[in-house]
Amino acid sequence: MAKNGAVEQEQRLIAIDWLRGLVMVLMTLDHASGAFNRGRLFTDSVVMDRYPLQAPDFFTRWVTHLCAPTFVFLAGTSIALSAARRRQAGDAPGAIDRHLVIRGLIITALELWMSLVFGPHAPAPIVFQVLYALGMGMVCMAALRHLPTRWLVPLALVGWVVSEPLAAWTIGLQLPLAAVARLLFNFGIVVPKLIVVGYPLFPWLCSMVLGYCFGQWLLGLPAEGRSARAARLLLGWGVGLLVLFLVLRGLNGLGNMGLFRHDDSLVQWLHVSKYPPSLTFWGLELGLAALLLALAFRARLHWRPLVLLGQTALFFYLLHAHLLDLAARLLGMHMSAGLLATYVSWALVILVLLPVCSWYRGYKRRHPHGWPQYI
Repeated sequence: MAKNGAVEQEQRLIAIDWLRGLVMVLMTLDHASGAFNRGRLFTDSVVMDRYPLQAPDFFTRWVTHLCAPTFVFLAGTSIALSAARRRQAGDAPGAIDRHLVIRGLIITALELWMSLVFGPHAPAPIVFQVLYALGMGMVCMAALRHLPTRWLVPLALVGWVVSEPLAAWTIGLQLPLAAVARLLFNFGIVVPKLIVVGYPLFPWLCSMVLGYCFGQWLLGLPAEGRSARAARLLLGWGVGLLVLFLVLRGLNGLGNMGLFRHDDSLVQWLHVSKYPPSLTFWGLELGLAALLLALAFRARLHWRPLVLLGQTALFFYLLHAHLLDLAARLLGMHMSAGLLATYVSWALVILVLLPVCSWYRGYKRRHPHGWPQYI
């Protein structure tokens, strides 16, 4: 029984790492497109919408929308699993909270670096994106994790629902209230000519909270049959979210953040608002993520390169963006090539970084209390 429990524990972590690695691969495609592709689409909001959308560039962008919501959800799951490990190792609750806050602040600071180097620099040099939502979400989780999950689940779901009226409320506000409101609920200018927020904290925190509750649920399961039960829950959750997406996208009203369908084409059905995230966005992306994770638990997917990237995700994130941008500039192809250069650079940067990530994983395991614990 103990042996079976250990196997289930390992499989649980591998399934999560596998999915995290998969979305890191997809994320790299989007960043390769940002570095090389002159036709890259960035139309995932009502204020950036255009019609019609060209299918090749649209789907190159669309497949990568799975990344941020999945990564933030799994970050919540990892917080639950990591806190449990630390408790078993004898860490006090205060020490676990401090680690979360410090790591969150470091990740938020890394957003400043990534933005200044790789940001669009218009209309502002600093853009708060996924690392801001991830880092500040961790800071918030240091407090929220002490609440019962029976409270957190309904609060997070209600948070998703009220995100659209809260985002609408921010429109027309004047600074400085507008700055705080946008940091929390909507995307837009925070400090004129200096800071823009792309990932408002509140809706992304709701997804991190749901991921944390999933992690807590996993920890409460008996070791025997844990993977099968997780797969069943994820299947139901995923189907439910996809039904929500289909209903709201079909009604073409509330739940779409104003980004409505122009016609009944597949492109228009899938073209949902990410800035800020709509209910249709959460339903589609986390619905697909839940089905993929259910598959990972059920089929015991453990392709080693994806597991490796999932276990070194932030390290890989920081390196791959620099390599892609540097390569595009050295080759004289920065934002001036096409999809062929995008896909070739995507594959090459992953191949180059796999051995580097393998080294880093080994280093991190040998130094569990050093700087890598924050990266």
